[in-house]
Amino acid sequence: MTGAAEVTIFEEQPRAGLGTPYRPGWNDPAMLSNIASIEIPPICETLIDWLARQPRARLVRLGIDPEEIDAHAFYPRLALGEYFLDQFNGLIEEARGRGIAVEIATSCRVTDIRAAGDGLHLFLSPRRGDACERIYDRVVLATGHQWPEEPEVRPGYFLSPWPATALQRIPSVAIGIRGSSLTAIDAAVALAVAHGTLIETEGKSIEYRIHPGAEGFGITMMSRKGLLPEADFYHPIPYEPLSICTPEAIEALIAADCDHLLDRSYDLFRAELRAADPDYAATVGLDALALEEFADRYFADRIAADPFEWAEADLAEARANFAREYTVPWRYAILRMHEVLGRIVPHLEEEALERFNRYLKPVFVDEYATVPHLSIERLLALHRSGHLHVAALGEDHRIDTHGTESGAEVTMHGQRRHFPAFIDATGQRPLAAEAFPFPTLLEQQVVRDAAEDDGARIKGIVVDEQFHPVSAHPARHRLFCLSIPFLLERHPFIQGITSSHEMGNIVGAELAAAAGGAECREKWA
Repeated sequence: MTGAAEVTIFEEQPRAGLGTPYRPGWNDPAMLSNIASIEIPPICETLIDWLARQPRARLVRLGIDPEEIDAHAFYPRLALGEYFLDQFNGLIEEARGRGIAVEIATSCRVTDIRAAGDGLHLFLSPRRGDACERIYDRVVLATGHQWPEEPEVRPGYFLSPWPATALQRIPSVAIGIRGSSLTAIDAAVALAVAHGTLIETEGKSIEYRIHPGAEGFGITMMSRKGLLPEADFYHPIPYEPLSICTPEAIEALIAADCDHLLDRSYDLFRAELRAADPDYAATVGLDALALEEFADRYFADRIAADPFEWAEADLAEARANFAREYTVPWRYAILRMHEVLGRIVPHLEEEALERFNRYLKPVFVDEYATVPHLSIERLLALHRSGHLHVAALGEDHRIDTHGTESGAEVTMHGQRRHFPAFIDATGQRPLAAEAFPFPTLLEQQVVRDAAEDDGARIKGIVVDEQFHPVSAHPARHRLFCLSIPFLLERHPFIQGITSSHEMGNIVGAELAAAAGGAECREKWA
């Protein structure tokens, strides 16, 4: 690469810079993000600074009270979309000001990529014009989540809740939603406002009123345990350092090629938790809890309670803790440890990975996937009105989406129930390499199926710490894969904005180093 860098950004949508989780049409105005300004790594400016300089009319249009802007507050997804779009445009302007040529190719799909001696060949299919081919020195794959453009894959059965506009055509019937995270809550709220009104008055509990003629509307949210997520809790940001289960301690275990990496890491986890909150450790009997037992004890009290009564009490506690700026020690310890323990996942054998996913990952997900207080309030309002229920699927359940009737038939605890409309809102799952959108890279062995090395049940592709694909092909060093669905199996906590920021910094630094050199174009064998 010689001279000034030239960058082309391909985007299948008409506008670049929004992203699926924040795009109009794909998200209903009522859908909330679960990351506050204080948690978002600043780009050109922080979210709170961006909000502060917006015209009042724009804030009101986005569903934001101009008098309630706060660094800890959560805002509608569409508001974050406009923020990220402005930041994206600011970065492009800055890059061009530094002499970097940037082309934004929107409404253009990359259909395949082939490695050759003169570079990486991208095969392009623009919405207007003829298909064509371009050659690049380096390519970053940042294809994001993979959802079908039409989520209703069979009558009444929706493979995902996006685009949210598709949910508006669901009639006022009994609706099943698989999942109970913020994704599922978003789906429930979008459906609720399509068939009724959420009345949110300051100082009063939220009410839900059904539209005339929509009395048949009802939602049942289903998950294995039948739990609702916990409300966002107060904690210091940036994270305070850990004292025992530190990144250095985990890296030492990894470097030692420990035969019992997962169990040794769990020992560090317990020691950190015990030191952070001795009372909690004593209450749950932490010292006697094997790895396989911890999650059961962690969730036991919630499983024994009514999910809505628990949610109401948890919300009240979370609000009180915010008011006095009190952090629950054991919660904060687990939250801080999820990314540290995540470092061992790429190094686990198949059996150990299954143990991690079953016995530790649910606990970590529960702590980092807490939801906005307003989301819990809305669920409580829907339940009080009689239009929302929660059910525990259990381990021995069946969801049949191929019957003669629309929607799905759910069998749980020996009972069958038909839902004329059914939405899978469990979020992005790891995808197998066979779903990788650039098949020629697989055929050339530039990108390799993780199952070849890691075990038949491991999904995705293999990447190194710089996100280059792991293979013997010489082109691997010119390719970066940040396509989350194909990394999730071995990197289970990378879906968040902070992780995206860290990944972008790693890849961006390597690209900047390459662009700053005077290297000649390499010829690959």
